[in-house]
Amino acid sequence: MAMTFSPATPVRTIFQRKSLSPGGCYCRGPGYEKCHLNIGIAFTLRSAANYVRLGDGAREYSGKLIVAKRNFQKRTGIFRCATIEEIEAEKSSIEKDVKERMEKTIETVRTNFNSIRTGRANPAILDRVEVEYYGTPVSLKSIAQISTPDSASLLVQPYDKSSLKVIEKAIVSSDLGLTPNNDGEVIRLSLPQLTSERRKELSKVVAKQTEEGKVALRNIRRDALKAYEKLEKDKKLSEDNVKDLSSDLQKLIDEYMKKIETIYKQKEKELLKV
Repeated sequence: MAMTFSPATPVRTIFQRKSLSPGGCYCRGPGYEKCHLNIGIAFTLRSAANYVRLGDGAREYSGKLIVAKRNFQKRTGIFRCATIEEIEAEKSSIEKDVKERMEKTIETVRTNFNSIRTGRANPAILDRVEVEYYGTPVSLKSIAQISTPDSASLLVQPYDKSSLKVIEKAIVSSDLGLTPNNDGEVIRLSLPQLTSERRKELSKVVAKQTEEGKVALRNIRRDALKAYEKLEKDKKLSEDNVKDLSSDLQKLIDEYMKKIETIYKQKEKELLKV
C-alpha cells in the first residue's frame, strides 16, 4: 500500500508499539533517527520522504525509505513425512513379527503335547527333562540318544557315561511318573499302561495347554493392533487402512486358532485311545 506525503512534511514515524527496551536503541547511518525495539523487530525511519516502505519479514508495503531489520532469528523446525516405502516397511515388519510369534506359539503347544505321554512310547515325552550337567542345566536329548526298542519302553544312552546318575536323578524328579532302570551303560524306562482316570487327568492338562496357546495368540493380536493404532496416530495410516489391516489380522488369528484346535483334537484322541 503506497502512502503519499508532502515533500515539506518530514516523516517522523508511522508505526509505534510498546517498546520492549526502556531505552530504545539507536541506529547508525545518515538519515536515521531514534528507533524502538518492537517485539523483537527494529523499525528505522528516514525523514523527508515522499513514499514509505514498511518491511515486516516477508511482507512489504510499497514505499522507499523505511528500513525494517530483525534483531532476532526465527527458529524453524524441519518436518519430514514418512515415504510410502518406509510405511510399507513398518507394516511388513509388524506382519512378520506376528507370523513368527504365532508359529512359535504353535510349536510350543506341540512340544507341550508331546511331553504328555499316551499309551505308546514316544521319545518326545523326555523333551522337557533338564539335567544338571557339570553345573549347567541342559536338555536330556542334547547329552543322550533316546530310542524306542518297543512300543512300551524307552532307551536312554548318554554320550558321556559319567552322566548316567544325574540323568537318572532328573527323570525321577520330573512329573512323568517313570522309574528309570540304570544298568551302568544305559537307562531303560518302562511305560505302564495308563488307567482310565489318568487318561482323563491328562486330557484336562492338554485342554489347559490348548487354552494357554489361544490366549497367547490373542495377546499377539492385541500387540499388533496397538502397533497399527500408533501408525494411525502418527498419520502414517488412515482409519480405513487400520480397519483393513485389523480385518486381515483377524483372519490370520482365526487360521492359527484352527491349527491349535486340530493339534488338540489329535492329542485328545491319542489319550483316550486304549
